[in-house]
Formats: sequence, C-alpha cells, structure tokens
Amino acid sequence: MSAAVLRSTGQSLTLDPVYRFIKNYVCASGASAVAIDNKIEQAMDLVKSHLMFAVREEVEVLKEKIAELMERITQLESENTVLRASANPDTLAQLSSTQSSQASNPP
Repeated sequence: MSAAVLRSTGQSLTLDPVYRFIKNYVCASGASAVAIDNKIEQAMDLVKSHLMFAVREEVEVLKEKIAELMERITQLESENTVLRASANPDTLAQLSSTQSSQASNPP
C-alpha cells in the first residue's frame, strides 16, 4: 500500500515518515519500482503489527488495573456502609459537614 493510498483512505498517517525513510533507503539500492513498493509495504506492515501488539499489550495492562481498582472501590464502599451503620449520629453529622465544606472549597 503506497503512501498516497494511505493518505486517501485516511489510514496510518503516522507511518508516512517511515514510508519515506524506507523508500529513500530502498531507492538507493537501485531496485525496481514494484520491488520497492513491495518492500515498503512489507516494512510498513511489520511496523503496524508491532504497534498493534504494543497497543494490545498496554490495553490488557490497563484492563487489569481497572479491574483491581473496581474491586478496591467495591471493598471500600462495603467498609463505608458497615462503618456508617455502626457510627453514632453525631459522627455522621460531623462527616456530612466536613464533606460539605470540602465540596465548597476544593483543593
């Protein structure tokens, strides 16, 4: 796939510098235009697959982190419910006033 095709389809414009570098490098070897385009396409496909692998890997790490955080939220909400149920009314009133003042005066 040539850079013109990539531009017209709106795909991977970030690969354009890679395309130009490879095209310049391959052109210096004196290969035919078809062979050049094939080598460039192969190189770009390789770059794309490496990028996609890295992105997928990062997505998996983030999904795991989100799952851990959601589990922690559930645990903290559960603890909060138990603590509020066993707290005396004065303590709850004090918490409400503290939360109100924090909401009106953000850090």
